[in-house]
Amino acid sequence: MTLKATPLNSAHRALGAKMVDFGGWDMPVNYGSQIEEHHAVRLDAGMFDVSHMCVVDLEGANVRPFLRGLLANNVDKLQTPGKALYSCMLNPQGGVIDDLIVYYFSENWFRLVVNAGTAEKDVAWISQQNDATGSGLTITQRRDGENAIALIAVQGPNARAKVWQVLPAIQDASEQLKPFNAVIVKDTPLGEVMVARTGYTGEDGFELAFPATQSEALWNALAAAGIKPAGLGARDTLRLEAGMNLYGQDMDENVNPLDAGLSWTVDLVSERDFIGKAALQQHGQKANFVGLILREKGGILRAHQKVVASSGNVGEITSGTFSPTMQQAIALARVPLDVAPGDTVHVEIRDKKLAASVVKLPFVRNGKILAA
Repeated sequence: MTLKATPLNSAHRALGAKMVDFGGWDMPVNYGSQIEEHHAVRLDAGMFDVSHMCVVDLEGANVRPFLRGLLANNVDKLQTPGKALYSCMLNPQGGVIDDLIVYYFSENWFRLVVNAGTAEKDVAWISQQNDATGSGLTITQRRDGENAIALIAVQGPNARAKVWQVLPAIQDASEQLKPFNAVIVKDTPLGEVMVARTGYTGEDGFELAFPATQSEALWNALAAAGIKPAGLGARDTLRLEAGMNLYGQDMDENVNPLDAGLSWTVDLVSERDFIGKAALQQHGQKANFVGLILREKGGILRAHQKVVASSGNVGEITSGTFSPTMQQAIALARVPLDVAPGDTVHVEIRDKKLAASVVKLPFVRNGKILAA
């Protein structure tokens, strides 16, 4: 099978990146030291090629009512152009088809950014619902073809200042941008750029969406400004420290968002109906989603390890790693409802049962350790 490549593939190879198969995409896992890349994002600024993710534009007179029924979070929270919302898109059984960000630009135009591995499935599902509801929307995925959009995430405490240094044309429009908001700047040397104050690391920064033909020029200019290229390895340790879910690992079509720590993204209060709502109301929450810090030496926390509560009830780690910021083994875990922050549980690592503390997520946010 031929791996798909982002427009920055040759730039990664020129930097000597270690490339891996990531859900069918040829992607950089690191450019040397994954730990250095992690610390660069926490302490200064790092950048990620996220062009494997897919921008999907929904246009037409009925976009808002369509999204009211499609997404578990309520798009009626989006009233100011540029405002963004994190949501899950569910199947009728309440399982997570994907988690995504939706941006509101006008009543006739909303933009979704969906995960790489689920993009084709997502677009097919959205198209199917468009037909089923007779919404008459135009659905355009922007990952391929002459209108392809590249995505670069620049993250870290100095990320925004360094981006402005490279792209002064976006500074005035984005300087007052609040978190989870975006602005489209039309007249830049790159063409039209969407500047979003969003990210997947627990640090401040921008996600930049712009014409794919300009991707290498921008990547090289950002690197020249002292922004460190970072790969999938650092992206995973950063998002895990920040308590952020990874689709396919922490949730999927067989897991409902209430059991994945995502109840805050589900609107069950308004009268609005959405796909999966009835199933969530019927089944409710059956597990807690928590952080774990390993307290005994003898292993690293990894996905699928068993977590045994003091009651004897059993849960499972969904994501685990060694935290470069905390210098401790940490994990996200789906555990029985009788497990809560402050408890001690035991994790089965090979033939041992090692003690771990249950903590409230996130572990780290904006450079500060919040869980100890």
